[in-house]
Amino acid sequence: MLVQTPTAVVPFLGSEIKASYEASRVVILPIPYEATTTYRKGCEHGPEALLEASVQLEYYDDELDRETCWGGRIYTHSAIADTKSDRLISSETMLHLTRETVSQLIEDGKFVIALGGEHSITTGIVEAYRQALKEPFTVIQIDAHGDMRHEYEGSIYNHACVMRRVLDMGLPTLPVAIRSVCQEEANLIKEKSIPVMWAREIATDPNWIDRAIANISTKRVFITIDVDGIDPALIPGVGTPEPGGLNWYALTTFLRRVFETFDVIGCDVMELAPVVDSVVSQFTTAKLVYKLIGYQSLSQGW
Repeated sequence: MLVQTPTAVVPFLGSEIKASYEASRVVILPIPYEATTTYRKGCEHGPEALLEASVQLEYYDDELDRETCWGGRIYTHSAIADTKSDRLISSETMLHLTRETVSQLIEDGKFVIALGGEHSITTGIVEAYRQALKEPFTVIQIDAHGDMRHEYEGSIYNHACVMRRVLDMGLPTLPVAIRSVCQEEANLIKEKSIPVMWAREIATDPNWIDRAIANISTKRVFITIDVDGIDPALIPGVGTPEPGGLNWYALTTFLRRVFETFDVIGCDVMELAPVVDSVVSQFTTAKLVYKLIGYQSLSQGW
C-alpha cells in the first residue's frame, strides 16, 4: 500500500485565521486527486485554487451578521492523495488514505469539510462516517449528474459511480439539482424510488425546499456538493458543465434549512476545475465553503 507524504497548502482564509489542530472545530481537508475525469480535466488543481482564493474573502457574513471564522476555529489539513505530485496513486489507495484520514478527524471531534478533486473521493469520506457512526444518515447530493452508474470506463470507482457506491452502503440519498442521467440511472431511480429533486422541477416549484426536506427521514445528514450542480454561469470551472442548476440564493437558502433542520455531520465540495485567467469559479466556491462553516457555526452556537 502506497503511503503518501501530505502536501503543505495555503490555510483557508489565510494564516491569520488558522487555528491550531487541537483548538480547531472545523478542519478543511484538501484531496487533490484526479484520475477518472472524462471531459474537461483539472479538478486536481481545485483545492489549491480554492484555498488561494479564500484569502480574498471578507470575514464578515452579512446574512449571518457575524465573522464566522473566529467561532469556527478553522484548521487547514495538509493535502492527501495528491495526484499532482504522484500520478501512481490508484483509486483504492486514494480511498484508503481518505477513509483513514477522515476517520481520525471524526475521532478527534472535528467538523470536516473535504475539498476535491474528483467526486469519487466522496466514497472514502462517507465510508469513514458510516464506520464511525454505526447508524443511518442521509447523503444529500448537490450535483448536475446522477453519478449512479454501477461502473464506467471499466472502473466501479469512476467519478460517475460515486453515488452508486453510497447506495451500496445501504445509506439513503437525496439528489438535488440533477439534470443529466443515463438510462441505467433512470431505471435505478425508479426501481429504488430515489427522491430526486430534478433541476427542471426546482426551477418552477417555489416549495421545492419543503419537498426536499420532507424526503429526509434521518436525523443526521452528510452533504456532498459537486459544484457542477450550481448554475455554470456562476461556476464555469467544472469538468462537465450542464445548463441549468441552482442559483446562489437557492443554494444557500436550501443549505441553511438543512443545517437548521438536521445534524450535519460533515461536508465535501468536489470537482472544481479552475479556468485559466479567471478567478470566478474558485472564489465563488471558496465563499460556498465559508457559508458551510457559517451555517454550522450558527447551528452549533459557536
